[in-house]
Amino acid sequence: MLQHTRVSGGRKDLTDINKLADEYLRLAYHGLIAKDKSFSAALNTNYDESAGGIYIVAGDITRVLLNIYNNAFYAVNEKAKQHHADYEPAITVATKKINDKVEISISDNGNGIPLKAVDKIFQPFFTTKPTGQGTGLGLSVSYDIMKAHGGEIKVQTKDGEGTTFMIQLPVGK
Repeated sequence: MLQHTRVSGGRKDLTDINKLADEYLRLAYHGLIAKDKSFSAALNTNYDESAGGIYIVAGDITRVLLNIYNNAFYAVNEKAKQHHADYEPAITVATKKINDKVEISISDNGNGIPLKAVDKIFQPFFTTKPTGQGTGLGLSVSYDIMKAHGGEIKVQTKDGEGTTFMIQLPVGK
């Protein structure tokens, strides 16, 4: 567990953030399908080509992406299990260059995060999942990684409609 919570502090290398975001989106999706053959979701992407190369510790940022992707897939899968009429699970990932930063937004159309929990989601060991479904470390570790990179992570959620996480990373070294 200690290794899971560690932020590497490794060397930042020039990385194609669009390629990284897309590769790990598909990896997380296929990992879920391997566990649950009945699961399906639309994967929507909108990558800003000007966002391309940024200096990051790729291994750390992939942990952030996987944590958020897995939470998003969990959210849409839970909503799908509730048999909402005409519900089609969807995850949308977009990148956008904004001045000297790149923003990655990850949206799902699940049930959203309960408003009373939003202020706690980045705290260690806090989880909205049932017992045994999660440790509550994913978003806490993601928050720490983003701070170590000089970036930010924010959340917007709407009850019954979904959640969007926005990750902002500086472009330079």
